Amino acid sequence: MSDLQIVRSDLEKFEEFSKSLIELPVSHIWRGYGSALFLEFGNLTPHFLKTGRRMKNDQGEMGLGIEWSWRIEDEHSILAGSWSEEEGWNHFFECLKGTHVTGVQLFGRLPEVQLSFSNGMYLCSMMTADGDPSWWLSKRKDGTTVSVSVISGSLVWESTIDDADPKER
Repeated sequence: MSDLQIVRSDLEKFEEFSKSLIELPVSHIWRGYGSALFLEFGNLTPHFLKTGRRMKNDQGEMGLGIEWSWRIEDEHSILAGSWSEEEGWNHFFECLKGTHVTGVQLFGRLPEVQLSFSNGMYLCSMMTADGDPSWWLSKRKDGTTVSVSVISGSLVWESTIDDADPKER
């Protein structure tokens, strides 16, 4: 019985945390190595390291990272995914830019994440390798980043102070 309460508590905490994402626009989409995908939501701000070096990609108020194994869907089909032809990805990334998040949910026994967008499209993490689902959702505010990810099948929360003090920029 106590395990169920812990799970329910984690889900409630995730729902409360992810509420801030609802209605935020997709402001920037960028790729990492291979099929790694990053979405930035809301107002963008430059990201600096302690060295003062500006990072290539600005950060949004919230961000979603999927290390690999993702897909973009509509109501009737899979439109693109991490195993689709790479040349077709940018079209669907452009379709997501400027849309607003209409829903966030977890699914699966090992939590994966699904975002719904105002244009009727969906983005789902879909880990296919051994280990844990490989996504994270971050909220950035007042120099602190709070992130949620999955370790050993459970939601894990982390809070970090940003690398550079905004007063030093």
